Amino acid sequence: MSSSAVDHGVDGARDPSVSSFRSGKDGAPLAKYSTPPNNFEKGSPPEKGTPITSRESPFVAGDQTHRKLKSRHIQLIGIGGTIGTALYVQIGRGLMNGGPASLFMAFTIWCTFILAVTLCMAEMVTYLPISSPFIRFAGRYVDDAMGFAAGWNFFVFEAAMVPFEITACNVIIHYWTDIIPTAAMIVIIMGLYGLINLLAVKWYGEAEFWSALGKMLLIVGLLIFTFIVMLGGNPLHDRFGFRYWSEPGAFATLYHDGALGRFLGFLQCLILASFTIAGPDYVSMAAGEAENPRVIMPRAFNAVFYRLTTFFVLGSLAVGILVPYDDAEMMAAFSAGKPGAAASPYVVAMNRLQIRILPDIVNAMVLTAAFSAGNSYVYCASRSLFGLALEGKAPRIFTRCNRLGVPYNAVLLVLAIALLSLLQVSNNAAIVLQWFVNLVTASQLINFSAICVTYLRWYSALRAQGINRDDLPYRAMCQPYAAWYGLTGCFIMTFVGGYTVFLPGNWNVPTFLFSYTMIFVCPILFLGYKIVMRTHFRKAATIDLYENLDEIEEYQRNFVPTKPSNAFERFLDWLFG
Repeated sequence: MSSSAVDHGVDGARDPSVSSFRSGKDGAPLAKYSTPPNNFEKGSPPEKGTPITSRESPFVAGDQTHRKLKSRHIQLIGIGGTIGTALYVQIGRGLMNGGPASLFMAFTIWCTFILAVTLCMAEMVTYLPISSPFIRFAGRYVDDAMGFAAGWNFFVFEAAMVPFEITACNVIIHYWTDIIPTAAMIVIIMGLYGLINLLAVKWYGEAEFWSALGKMLLIVGLLIFTFIVMLGGNPLHDRFGFRYWSEPGAFATLYHDGALGRFLGFLQCLILASFTIAGPDYVSMAAGEAENPRVIMPRAFNAVFYRLTTFFVLGSLAVGILVPYDDAEMMAAFSAGKPGAAASPYVVAMNRLQIRILPDIVNAMVLTAAFSAGNSYVYCASRSLFGLALEGKAPRIFTRCNRLGVPYNAVLLVLAIALLSLLQVSNNAAIVLQWFVNLVTASQLINFSAICVTYLRWYSALRAQGINRDDLPYRAMCQPYAAWYGLTGCFIMTFVGGYTVFLPGNWNVPTFLFSYTMIFVCPILFLGYKIVMRTHFRKAATIDLYENLDEIEEYQRNFVPTKPSNAFERFLDWLFG
């Protein structure tokens, strides 16, 4: 491999010979390599067959992205893509629907499903940290049609979230003033996204690191604020503690009275949690541009999960402490679609306690949260399209990278899709925002289900081919039970998300279509690709676990850490390393 290939972490094009297997004397399947490695991280790599530089395909171009993202970048990309306005504002809607206890229980329970998905992703990606990994793994380990459907579903999800966050930014800015025209604000935000995402990936990483760090500081500050004011540290000297868990109560009823109403309230909170909490998919999308990925990816997966769990679980607890679920100001803010953080339970609590200035600070920080989330979605959407193109499942033009290693055509297409945010020029911003929320909720759950299915096939392939999981660079706990647990929960919630349209008197065609469109589209994508391309479900014994492995092994052997240039960088690397 050339030195430039090592520096850039090049993924070779698909080599048909990699998938050829024969049986040994004992009937066990052997890969094209004469000696499968005993230890994928430290042992000798498999013998190389076709040289990496000569691997060509009429459909697939090579991966020319650069491995420049450090551990701290990847951790904050994962956090930045997950923490948006939902944690600060939309969480109040869950409080109104279910009450504080239901909200806290729902967020806590859903974090266990995210843990299961994280474990699946971490083991596969650490073994083979390539660009757009889980999209490409679905095609390699399950069926090419699965990779096609999962990849385009994820792209639609991420691309739709970009105008969602642009719309949110515009709404937040109107908290202060209506002087800036909506169209102008959209163009400014899109211009900044384009500038950041078309620069070298290390600069994207730096921008996302600092903006996501602001989100972390905001939620930590709000949790400290909650602790202080609940104990009487407020202008009213009101030591309210957990008062609102008894007045008006811990559980709110929704649509029905009694136990059924409380259950439906809890279910609505669980639906909100399933849309709000993510993480492992964003971390994995940076694997192909991570330096020293075998070392930093497991740390990144673990750090992102535990930090996000802490923020979301404690955040759901905090809003239930600060505001009663029937607060008139919060209900009016949501029903009227008031701009910015006006509907945020934190801002509502500050107003109740007659605290000034802080609401403006929260609103400013929520603006950076929305901007950062949108920035992360541009990155993930462009990289998912790039990964599809590498596998021949999207036009080859999207594999082209500039000299900085950025797939610029993919970035430009995502920004073009973001023009959908201009819909709010002629429609109520709250309605447009809800359109995007409804459309992408099911997509995220479909993604998680696909990841769990892919892991189960990966697990079966390891067993069928006699590979000991203890020899992997990272071995996830509780497998394959965690994968089955994650698949069950995510699959069920995919269909539950729009259940309200089936309640008596609630039938609404647009709501039904937005809630279930992707559930209908994904099987069509899968079956259409399978029929046209005549793909086959991959048997465990013949799943190719070695493609691109030689590039990763060689990169790891030749990797030389870049020393921090100053004491501050050393501190950041230590803190997030």
